[in-house]
Amino acid sequence: MNNETASNILPERQAKPKWLRVKLPTGKKYTELRGLVDKYKLNTICTSGSCPNMGECWGEGTATFMILGNICTRSCGFCGVKTGRPETVDWDEPEKVARSIKIMSIKHAVLTSVDRDDLKDMGSIMWAETVKAVRRMNPETTLETLIPDFQGIEKHIDRIIDVAPEVVSHNIETVRRLTREVRIQAQYDRSMGVLKYLKQQGQRRTKSGIMLGLGETREEVIETLHDLKANDVDVVTIGQYLQPSKKHLPVQQFINPDQFKEYEEIGLDLGFRHVESSALVRSSYKAQKHIN
Repeated sequence: MNNETASNILPERQAKPKWLRVKLPTGKKYTELRGLVDKYKLNTICTSGSCPNMGECWGEGTATFMILGNICTRSCGFCGVKTGRPETVDWDEPEKVARSIKIMSIKHAVLTSVDRDDLKDMGSIMWAETVKAVRRMNPETTLETLIPDFQGIEKHIDRIIDVAPEVVSHNIETVRRLTREVRIQAQYDRSMGVLKYLKQQGQRRTKSGIMLGLGETREEVIETLHDLKANDVDVVTIGQYLQPSKKHLPVQQFINPDQFKEYEEIGLDLGFRHVESSALVRSSYKAQKHIN
């Protein structure tokens, strides 16, 4: 990969490279779960986000669920989730999510949410109640919580720590220089601070993710990996950014598989417990591996 930031926007209809082409999910387990999702109208990020790894993850008994609605109070340039005034909190949601996990016989569940800066508690109470409900109804299921930054407010983060999910994840998303453009209302140092605080307060396993192809340099990616390691993060995922719509930030570069492999090796050399690095990697990819 050229170390200099790409200066030209890729042509709108440029074909994706061959390493970004995936086969439609198949298999008995996938078909069974797809049938349950459709029958009971279950809400998974896997389906609503058209995740390329859905078949593989479902086959291994992993799925991702989003809580606190589908309208976000932030307007990140990379994210396909709607922005606006969120709906009223549904206090039955914890039981609904727990029931979905039970119906699908999920072994490892990933919970995530929109940002709810409109709420006094930033949605942290709903987060804690959902974890508790999943534990009650699915005592054998392990959990990863992919949390927002809660504006860095410690008492909200404490609610997540108190319910002790096996993994707590918070994505840095991009390098320092691009954070204001890519994440807008978020802050690079605040996100790093959230990850550091989690570990300081005794969270056993922490995790973060980075998207590539937004104009970052190789040196900036390596610097971000060093920063994550300095804040005691255990697991890192690195994947290719793909533009959700014409309104979102364009892809500046499709990263070569060899470059992803190099970042994986650099991360492992730095001492991360796990590094998942390839074009199709998403935050919850192979999430069940990261609990150990």
